[in-house]
Amino acid sequence: MGRKSLKEVRQTEIINAFYEVAKETGLENASIAKVARHLDINPSLIIHYFKTREELLLALINFTLERYKGMFQFDAQHPTAENLKELIHNLFSKKWNELFDDGVFYSCYALSYRDDRIKNSFRLLHESLRGMLTSVLEHYQRHNIINVEDVSELAEQVFVLIEGAYYYLGMLEGTEEYQRKIETYRSLALNLISLTLV
Repeated sequence: MGRKSLKEVRQTEIINAFYEVAKETGLENASIAKVARHLDINPSLIIHYFKTREELLLALINFTLERYKGMFQFDAQHPTAENLKELIHNLFSKKWNELFDDGVFYSCYALSYRDDRIKNSFRLLHESLRGMLTSVLEHYQRHNIINVEDVSELAEQVFVLIEGAYYYLGMLEGTEEYQRKIETYRSLALNLISLTLV
């Protein structure tokens, strides 16, 4: 893999700064001018790489995907039922919150109801995440860890649980109820997987 071009490096710096400003001030208040101040550069440099704030928002959604890819890491060399259970455990944990700020994520998501380009980017993000989980489950299927007729459908069911869980759990963070609920959702996902374990 080659080195990143200066353009890619600059764009990444700008997206990171946009994310940090959005975390600090709220996405609705994160302007190109504030990002420029954060980076101590002229706003025209940001506009050179991202013509509009919408382009910057679309890049931020892709940035989200890059961060979330880490959730799907697993030991491909030594796949075991325990590895798979650990992966499911991680998918239903606060690790998501460590990768990307929920406030920024849901603020971006809310914009998808008003902007078709953002809606399409979110759709692609979710399809990519489901595809990653499907690939992981297919790997376990090839190694006879699970036996399922439709791996894509299993991935879809697990992902529906994940998405619903995080939407609801965002309102309960830091409570005993949060922990109780996340254990319940994790158990439901593991039950789905266990039905297919060989």
